Amino acid sequence: MNILDELERFEPFRKLSGRGKILLSQGVIRKECSRSTIALNKGQVVSGAYVVVSGRLRVFTLAPNGTEATLYFINPGETCVLALNCLFNDLLYPAWVQAEDNTVITLIPGAIYRRLFEQESTIQNMTVHALSTLVFRLMTELEQMHSSHQKQRLANFILLHASSQGLLQMTQQQIAHHLGTTREVIARLLREFVANGLVRTQRGSLAILDASSLQKLISFPG
Repeated sequence: MNILDELERFEPFRKLSGRGKILLSQGVIRKECSRSTIALNKGQVVSGAYVVVSGRLRVFTLAPNGTEATLYFINPGETCVLALNCLFNDLLYPAWVQAEDNTVITLIPGAIYRRLFEQESTIQNMTVHALSTLVFRLMTELEQMHSSHQKQRLANFILLHASSQGLLQMTQQQIAHHLGTTREVIARLLREFVANGLVRTQRGSLAILDASSLQKLISFPG
């Protein structure tokens, strides 16, 4: 499967005009990032639009105390809004991007993406959707940070990111990075969750045992 075929799995690229597909084919680049690889560094020049084909990217920043805090995730078919903002406004990238798993991304060079944005309504719609989705995600995260206790935030994170089987394949350090805290804090909270029969932990993962109680913890803390 070539790069264009991979992108055409996603509606915005499948609906490109013939002229748009020819333009895209002239410069799109495929990149593979192994798990934990840094795909973009803070202060880096952004050369184009990044679209995730498979896997997932995590955009994060560093707090003054050195802990990582996740800003948002980029899933298959999605693009990095911060990179688009840098691309259109000639700015340096303001955060870090890391591959959560083995991830395939495509890089659409800036000049080509700008022309596609001007000519193709499907790219315009994708860009606007990405912006609105990011605003919603960031507002939700800010609300949680200001209104939720750490225990609530952890319970909410587990419920949001666990699989349909109730499994969360993350280490305590990874969870701490996402929530902008330390592994020691997460370890202490998880010991409490285990003691109360809410989850079962094992190396590199945890399993939900009582989802309803986790939900009650979010709704009725204390």
